Amino acid sequence: MTVQMNTGTDMTDANAFRSEVRAWLEDNCPLSQRQPIVREEQIWAGKRRQFPSEDAQRWFEAMCDRGWTAPEWPTEYGGGGLSPEQARILQQEMTRLHCRPPLYDMGLWMLGPALLEFGNEQQKATHLPRIVRGEARWAQGYSEPGAGSDLASLKTRADDCGDHFLVNGTKIWTTRADVADWIFCLVRTDPNVPKQQGISFLLIDMESEGVSTAPIKLISGESEFCQTFFDNVKVPKENLVGTLNGGWAVAKELLKHERKLMGTMEAITEKVDVGIVDLAHEYADINAHGEVADSSLRMAMVNHLMNDAAMQHLNERLYYQHKAGAPDPRLGMLIKHIGTKELQSKDEVILKILGADGLSWDNPSAKPEVHRMVRNWAYDKAHTIAGGTSEIQLNIIAKRALGLAD
Repeated sequence: MTVQMNTGTDMTDANAFRSEVRAWLEDNCPLSQRQPIVREEQIWAGKRRQFPSEDAQRWFEAMCDRGWTAPEWPTEYGGGGLSPEQARILQQEMTRLHCRPPLYDMGLWMLGPALLEFGNEQQKATHLPRIVRGEARWAQGYSEPGAGSDLASLKTRADDCGDHFLVNGTKIWTTRADVADWIFCLVRTDPNVPKQQGISFLLIDMESEGVSTAPIKLISGESEFCQTFFDNVKVPKENLVGTLNGGWAVAKELLKHERKLMGTMEAITEKVDVGIVDLAHEYADINAHGEVADSSLRMAMVNHLMNDAAMQHLNERLYYQHKAGAPDPRLGMLIKHIGTKELQSKDEVILKILGADGLSWDNPSAKPEVHRMVRNWAYDKAHTIAGGTSEIQLNIIAKRALGLAD
């Protein structure tokens, strides 16, 4: 069955829209794509894009054809043209059916929304449709050695050479820059003004002469972060987003989306499809009443479940504020800090439940899902650093949300 879908703002009946979405997903999302995602089967955008199966490709193409990889983006740029309420219904129905995310890309999560606000028509028409269809993979060029949480201290410079900029410098923690097709970068274009006023936002082709990368090996065994070097890289002037020296405004808009993403990482990352209660019944000691015998572990589980529910309510509150056109900016500041801390808290509870198995790193006798849970524990430590360290986030919350003095 193929359902003909009304996807514009003329769809006012939420219940009817939900029914149509549900029918379409049932018809177009293969059963194999309704399983927990594993890292090896994530579909990342780009020229090197690979599909782990025919079902994965079918699901990806179906969502792209609807524009539902970017459901709220305008249809003229390949998006779905959905209202925020319709996009929320789509996400709810995908969650209900356990549909896998059809596409992964920083262009989708962060650059696209910034381009919609600050990009010119040529930039939108050139890049947004390719992002929607996963044809280009993007990396983020923000942090530098000595300019991480204090991002405005960046030193990578872009000299004006008439019809192009000449970029020199280095970026660090550039996620998968070694396989990216493009990178969006903050660069110093005027060193003689206050540091936040002399920054511009550039789009750089990773195949440009003078661009190179060096992967950074992590404790988890992964090497998805890189250091990226720019040595006399020519960047056309048309790749400047926003105004010259106005990149800080673009950066702040993009960081809002990054921090929101960081606060909800569990929704799109690999995880073992088992709740902590079921996990405890498999690995922990259970008393005669069917309860976890260790009272301290039981309390840690309860605390996590309560905090997780509170986090969901916080996201709901922020959504309805946006829908009403009156978002509280203080909530956005909290999402990243609370969400990443709670993700790490869950990892700690899982290791407590696993007991001795939680010490397994590459023990061949341990189950693969145990290896994933332990490696996720190590990997998730990065979330309270990426997008602004927790210490910096707390300072921002203290000053801007609580109004406390320095």
